[in-house]
Amino acid sequence: MLNYEIEDASKVLAIIRSLKKYAPPFRIVGGYRLIDNGIEPEATVQIEARGRVIHEASNGAGPVDALANVLKKGLTPLFPDIARVKLIDFHADILDAKRGTSTDVQVTIIFTDGTELWKVHSLSENINAASFNVLIDGFEYALLKKTSKKKKK
Repeated sequence: MLNYEIEDASKVLAIIRSLKKYAPPFRIVGGYRLIDNGIEPEATVQIEARGRVIHEASNGAGPVDALANVLKKGLTPLFPDIARVKLIDFHADILDAKRGTSTDVQVTIIFTDGTELWKVHSLSENINAASFNVLIDGFEYALLKKTSKKKKK
């Protein structure tokens, strides 16, 4: 069986974000909007980066796919390397089934840029919010990896 190293991007981001000098490569303005009619969900988002604010909308096969598509669509013009990032696994764990629909859900997504693998996780009572947070972190980590590699050259 093949064994691949999957970087814990959540841990790396938590450490990096604790530094006073850290500035994220982008930020989300005002959260996200998600319209899910059960057929073709639509997500909208505003992203601020490099002195610009980009407002985008996108559809998807499901709510998480719509959120991933809108983030990728908004980030790619400013950060072309994001186009290579793919989500290869999505997993949601219900942590306390006794709480029913108000239970915390931990979402984990594994990403790749075709060369490396990293995973991100987030916890929320709202599966869409947890998924959105994971997507933001996964794309942010991809950008930080690229920046780090450029500095080493």
